[in-house]
Amino acid sequence: MAVCRGTDLTSLSDACVRGFWAAILPSGFIGLLLVSAIPPIPSLLRILKKPLETYIPLPEAEALLYGEDDAVQEDDRENVIPLWRTLVLSSVALVECLLWISIGCYALIVNPDDLWTGIRNFLIAVTWFYATLRPIARPTATVPFDLFVLSSLHILLGSLVFFGHIYDHYVFATPLPSPLVVGAYIFNLVAAISIFLVVMNMPLEIPSKYVKKEEIGKSVSPEDYTTLWGWMSFRWVLPLLERGNRTTLNEADVWSLSPTIQARPLHIKFSRSTGKLLKRICQANSLDFIMDFILTLVSVIFNYAGPFFLKRILDALDASDGNPEKKASAVVYAFLAFGSSLCKACDAAQADVQHLWLARRAGTRIRQELMTSIYDKALKRRDFSGLVDKGAEEKGAGAAGQQGGPKAGDSKANAGIGKIVNLMATDAGRIALTASSMYQIYSAPVEIAVASIFLYQLLGWAAFTGYVVIFLSWPLNKVLATRAGHINKSLSALRDKRMGVLNELISAIKFVKFFAWEERWIQRVMEARKVEMQWMVKSFVNSVCLSLIWTCAPILVSVTAFFTYIATGNELTIGTAFTSIALFQMIRLPLNVIPSFLVQMVQTKVALDRVAAFLDEDEVDEQVSTLKKGHVRPSEEGDEGLGIIHGSFKWNEATEKKGDKRTGKNKSVDSAAASIAEAASTAGGRRFELRDINVMFPEGKLTVITGPTASGKTALLMALLGELTTLEGRIVMSKNASKVDEHGLSHTISYAAQSPWLRHQSIRDNILFGYPYDEKRYDAVLECCALKPDLEVLEDGDATEIGARGVNLSGGQKARVALARAVYAPTKYVLLDDPLSAVDSHTARFLFERLLKGPLLANRTVILVTHHVELVLPGAHYLVRMLDGRIDIQGTVSDLRARGVLRDIAQLEEVGLQKEQTAKVVKEGDKEPTVADAANGVEVAPKDKRKPRKLVEDERRETGRVKWHTYNTYLKASSYWTWVILLTLILLTQLLGLGEKLWIRIWGEAYASSDQFDRGRAQMVYSSGAYASNQLVMDGGLSYLHDGAAAQHPHPPFSSTNVTLPPVRQHPYLYIGIYAAIALSSGLANIIAIITQYTGALRASRILFERLLRTVVRATMRWFDVTPQGRILNRFSKDIETIDTTLSATLQSINYFMALFLVSVVTVIVVFPPFIFPAMVIGFFYYRAAVAFLNTNRDIRRMESNTRSPVFADFSEMLEGIVTVRAFGAEQPFLNGFYDRINLTTRMWYANWMTNRWLLLTFDTLSATGILATTLFALSGYQDAGLAGVCITSAMSFTNSVYWTCRSWTALELELNAVERVVEYLDLPQEPPAIIESNRPPAYWPSSASTNKDSLLAVENLVVKYAPDLPPVLRGISFALKAKERVGLLGRTGSGKSTLAMSLLRFVDPASGRIVIDGIDISTIGLHDLRSRITFIPQDATLFSGTLRDNLDPFGEHTDAECLDVLHRVQMISDSQLASQRSSRDASRAASIREDEREETTPSLSPSPTETEGKVIITLDTQVSPGGTNFSQGQRQLIAMARALLRRSAIIVLDEATSSIDFATDAKIQATIREEFGDSLLLTVAHRLRTVIDYDRLIVLDKGEVAEFDTPLNLIQKEDGIFRGMCLKSGTFSELEAAARAKAERDRREITTA
Repeated sequence: MAVCRGTDLTSLSDACVRGFWAAILPSGFIGLLLVSAIPPIPSLLRILKKPLETYIPLPEAEALLYGEDDAVQEDDRENVIPLWRTLVLSSVALVECLLWISIGCYALIVNPDDLWTGIRNFLIAVTWFYATLRPIARPTATVPFDLFVLSSLHILLGSLVFFGHIYDHYVFATPLPSPLVVGAYIFNLVAAISIFLVVMNMPLEIPSKYVKKEEIGKSVSPEDYTTLWGWMSFRWVLPLLERGNRTTLNEADVWSLSPTIQARPLHIKFSRSTGKLLKRICQANSLDFIMDFILTLVSVIFNYAGPFFLKRILDALDASDGNPEKKASAVVYAFLAFGSSLCKACDAAQADVQHLWLARRAGTRIRQELMTSIYDKALKRRDFSGLVDKGAEEKGAGAAGQQGGPKAGDSKANAGIGKIVNLMATDAGRIALTASSMYQIYSAPVEIAVASIFLYQLLGWAAFTGYVVIFLSWPLNKVLATRAGHINKSLSALRDKRMGVLNELISAIKFVKFFAWEERWIQRVMEARKVEMQWMVKSFVNSVCLSLIWTCAPILVSVTAFFTYIATGNELTIGTAFTSIALFQMIRLPLNVIPSFLVQMVQTKVALDRVAAFLDEDEVDEQVSTLKKGHVRPSEEGDEGLGIIHGSFKWNEATEKKGDKRTGKNKSVDSAAASIAEAASTAGGRRFELRDINVMFPEGKLTVITGPTASGKTALLMALLGELTTLEGRIVMSKNASKVDEHGLSHTISYAAQSPWLRHQSIRDNILFGYPYDEKRYDAVLECCALKPDLEVLEDGDATEIGARGVNLSGGQKARVALARAVYAPTKYVLLDDPLSAVDSHTARFLFERLLKGPLLANRTVILVTHHVELVLPGAHYLVRMLDGRIDIQGTVSDLRARGVLRDIAQLEEVGLQKEQTAKVVKEGDKEPTVADAANGVEVAPKDKRKPRKLVEDERRETGRVKWHTYNTYLKASSYWTWVILLTLILLTQLLGLGEKLWIRIWGEAYASSDQFDRGRAQMVYSSGAYASNQLVMDGGLSYLHDGAAAQHPHPPFSSTNVTLPPVRQHPYLYIGIYAAIALSSGLANIIAIITQYTGALRASRILFERLLRTVVRATMRWFDVTPQGRILNRFSKDIETIDTTLSATLQSINYFMALFLVSVVTVIVVFPPFIFPAMVIGFFYYRAAVAFLNTNRDIRRMESNTRSPVFADFSEMLEGIVTVRAFGAEQPFLNGFYDRINLTTRMWYANWMTNRWLLLTFDTLSATGILATTLFALSGYQDAGLAGVCITSAMSFTNSVYWTCRSWTALELELNAVERVVEYLDLPQEPPAIIESNRPPAYWPSSASTNKDSLLAVENLVVKYAPDLPPVLRGISFALKAKERVGLLGRTGSGKSTLAMSLLRFVDPASGRIVIDGIDISTIGLHDLRSRITFIPQDATLFSGTLRDNLDPFGEHTDAECLDVLHRVQMISDSQLASQRSSRDASRAASIREDEREETTPSLSPSPTETEGKVIITLDTQVSPGGTNFSQGQRQLIAMARALLRRSAIIVLDEATSSIDFATDAKIQATIREEFGDSLLLTVAHRLRTVIDYDRLIVLDKGEVAEFDTPLNLIQKEDGIFRGMCLKSGTFSELEAAARAKAERDRREITTA
């Protein structure tokens, strides 16, 4: 049986062949479906389909999200199938089946010889029979994709058959089939369309029991539950766009993510995968990657199909001359062009949109997977927070997160906090972005192949001489691209350095203001910025060179190819010229994408390696991490008790991974980093270890750990918590929250660190720390931790929000909140690291009596590190004394007392003598709300019942379109002249492009004036090709490419010039030369425009950054307290980076595409006036779509910026407190909180890209419609073939320029969000002027030898309010202090001590009264003049990364000898170390490790701190880690004291400056203060009464007034006096009284002697 009488089956012009394919393809599809159901084929298919399976199906995602073990079963879903749908599908298909059987029988009866026709009809009937049974046999509520494919095939092939008959009838007068057959064809199409529509309106998924149907499209994403049509057309995004168009969007208006891309399910599934990180990512996203690859290729094919069909339209038009066949062909090609344009926009049911959606979904998933993996790893990795950069000497002082120097991309392990945050903020995003843009590498080879075939057809082998230019430009392109990679890496490192300096500045801003170092720190930041901008200039120069290649290469390519083409004897016609230029333009981008994308891949590999190295870092043991251990049943017994058996430990060190080939110098330990750390990680060369630790802490008792500063007390607690590296022995510790003893205590640990770590939450939330609220227990904890008086003073009580790092609480309050957290948790083991050091002596006694000996800690194993041995011994059962990393003494208190050892440890003679004096319940805390509050104006007022105030307000978000003020700020910063020149150059580029087209036309006419067809056709192809390249290039655009510019100028409708030119055949090279000159001039104008743009961008970046920096640094402290540090740093990082890089390019692109738009519109009106009408209709829809998109996307992007900051702020906060988090076993709640935050910001990020995809689909559809309308107008005969080409290219120029103008405007509005956020910070509340030139104090002011020495500091009727409508905090205070006097400042909670101290530095200005220092009213001089002459030593000593010398003298004002001298005076170095280092400083180097290990020891039982430090010698070159965490807290305070000694101010204010130092060292320091500060007026706010008992006078404040002001002896003898009451409550009254008498006696002797 011959099919179609032996006709070629590829010839679709034959009706029988069309019928053959209309039957074979659907029936073949059904056959494949049936065969695939026969065993064992399904098993094989499952194996083949594995890479194409959805990574995490919706039911599984919902099960993981809601914590169920198994996926949600189909039965759990409302799988209700509407009866009408089954009836419609089956009935229609059945009727079709019967109809085709009837037609087949009829055909065989009428024409029995034509057997094939009958079989064909029966085959079609079989397909409809399958469609009849499918809804009945396998009913489904979701889309049946087999019916979708089947109905689609019937529609396409049925249309081919039906319209093929009409075409044959119209063109060849072939008779139509019988009416029965025609009716069958029509009914077949109607039936297929009906089934297609029903299937298209079926949902992709059915909501499960977890989803409320009414919330779909509101709070639940409709993406999963939309119909197939909604998914293909992106109509599921419309509710969001309509909402955004009506009103300003808020977070609640954007629906949640689909469960399949939410953080929790993805992380759980991803964490179960194994292998290398890249392999795991590929496995998790294989379906998206494969589909993206396939659809990208389809998109490329359709991209070239448009010009192909349009060329044939004009071919048909030109040759038609009334020929109906040609005219009909033109109509067919017009609709095929429209279809290919739609398919290009939205492939295979939408290629571009779908492949971009798939790529973006993969990127979103990868971003979620990596960010959650990094967070999860951070919860489990060893703590390296105090690690010092081993290359710090060579690279200079760095910062947390610094990647810098030549190893910017180093993937080595053990990253600091900043670098870890950077892994999440930058590297994870870069990997996700590369995954989203992989389509570039897929499409490039295919585009090159297709364009090469076209070019060969046009120019023959001459085309490939043009390729030679492209290939010759490759090495230069590669060199520049590689250089760009190196520059970008260096820029990243320099940005990290600059951000490191900024991070330290913002972190320590209060300290910087205390010392009046603002200007010097601004200079330091600007120096880092200057180096960064020098590299930005290098980057811009490199980009200009790349742009020069990209601009000139296509010109040289076309010139070279044309030269070769003419030289071989060919004539260059207009058609050949324009088409070739267009194709060279189109091929240029894919050729350049390959090397540039390879560079991007290298950068991504660096990021991937960095993330992989981090994920491979050492982790703590299961014993420590509850995430690793998981849930433990109560019955599972672990080790009982808490202790260490034969243990030796060291601080965590950077481990060398296998394959690390660094040797010698690089591997050596940095000797300069040798410094002691008690509370932090390894510093380069320090060898501090805990050795021979063997201790089991008594169950249910209080154990005291004591020892000199830096003896290893904190290290012992860290070892117990499993946070140190175990060298030998083992830890006895078992965390089992499910195991509860008879006292209701779970077998878990609570911990209070020496440096309290508090979260940015309310006080109550910090204390509860995730545990249920028990009012009775909570009140008892507040009472016993002496927090109630503080909460009564705070306006919002326990609802008061704590700022970042607890900035709005005093040191004592922070310590007691952390203590309350440890006590509230119902844990069996409580570890307390020196909580008593930050509180007053009477508060310390209160904590001992009420808390440590009270019921809250009864039956709990409490381990307390403290220097207050004499205070706590009466309640202690066991004592451990540390010395140089070893346990020096341990035993029960009774045993040690019996052995007589206790007398050497503490002075016990006063303990218990004053118990009768402590009967009165102590209600006072340590101080008023905070020094910071006094500095910054936190209201202290009686509480009321209103809603608690937010300390940190939500980040402000602009609404509506970007204001003119924002545009103007940027334009002014970049200079108005920049934009005048830029606009002129863009106009010049347009005119040169027009001239180029005119010259091509003249050139072509010189060969043949009658070649109208070629002109029109060529211009059409040229414009189309350029459009494609523009569409690919537009990504922020460094260059707006030469041919792209020319292409968008449609051929003008005027005749050629009358100027007589030489004959083209005799002088062909003249024409080539003029063409090259015009083209290169256009390119040159473009390059100059780019240089102008970069110049303006650099100017704007420099000016805006400096203005922002100065405004922020000079802002009030109150503003810093209510603004999270992450929010401030976000302005300096991401926002400034946007201004640095992409903003000016986007502004230039706006100008460029607006110019194209105007030129296109003018050309359309002149050439083809009827197009105005479709243009208006299309323009209306463009406008509506653009406005809806702009309004919605603007809000979404702003919210995305605002929701991103808390993610990294929370992550950074968690990293700082990781030891506390792990100690409490709170890792899972923290991870759950991170899931919520990352989902919120990803929700905005994903919504942004989905609205972008909708815009792409809508605009491409409108563009295709516009081109179709124009083509049909042209086919109506309005113009000849030449002008028809101009009409079509004009329409393309119009629609595409509108599209790119809108896209550019959208990008501009989004990037101006960065300028908006910077401008917002340019109007911050500022402090008073730093310097008042007209009223500067003398250079010697204040002077202890001045005539005002009897009242060097005078306070006169001082009244201070935090706000005009609040009651005063200080009420008419007056006193005068003498030069060289030492005065103590004391008072109960809320008495105003710190407010007064801060008033001296003008952190708070008086409402009335004044402060006079050495005869000058401080309100009349500048802040810098005031603060630089007064030294303030805060409680929280702040150190900066760098060397110890940098910290003592950051601006090089003192000699090495002076710096060493002050270190010696504050007991940091011994006499012998001072002598040796003075001699070694001449060699300008640090001692080696072996020299450092020479020990100085003494046989004394109670050696001094420096003597016990022995093997760890401190030098001026000792490295300091960020925050000084490689020094103990006591050492940090000693260094702060040394700083003050260097300044030698006439007035010094100390705020609790010795609270973390052991008593022996404290005594020595007090002696130092007496000796060294003898020429200064010293005002001390101290917790320890013994600190100020030997001062000259004491000021006691009460309720904002001076209650007592006299000598210590007079005050301690004053009956019912406040000071006497404090001494009585301290438990050391006799000792204090004796000291006061001794001081008075010394004073009397001095007076007598004088």
